[in-house]
Amino acid sequence: MMKDFLSLDKQLCFAVYETAGEFNKLYTSALKSFGLTYPQYLVLLALWEKDEVTMKELGERVNLGTGTLNPMISRMQENGWLRKQRSKEDERKVYVTLEEKAFQEQRAITRRVAEEVQLCNISLTEYEELMEKLNGLHRKLKQRSTTIDL
Repeated sequence: MMKDFLSLDKQLCFAVYETAGEFNKLYTSALKSFGLTYPQYLVLLALWEKDEVTMKELGERVNLGTGTLNPMISRMQENGWLRKQRSKEDERKVYVTLEEKAFQEQRAITRRVAEEVQLCNISLTEYEELMEKLNGLHRKLKQRSTTIDL
């Protein structure tokens, strides 16, 4: 039993890793024509939900540190997706706001991603079940981290 558990194919972490790699390929393919990367798409999703947020709020929402987020936001600004502006009230705060291009392309981007996901033959029920299981797993892993950090 122990030997079987220790095989690579029985490791949940490896299954998650391989699945994440396939998702990366799926999103790379779907977003290529828009000139977007997967992390940039996550930024757009977050801003479509709530526009005009601070860099700090955005980083927390998409789980990216400033070292990764700053250059990515700068590239997205150069490509006309969004703009960043320093707060007039508090110079320490930088706000990120979507540009018109992001709103104009939202439906096309969403449609393209949906088409790629549909090619995977995942039913709505299966999708919802997977989301529930993965979110539960994520919570358990975070709780473990929180317990260890105490």
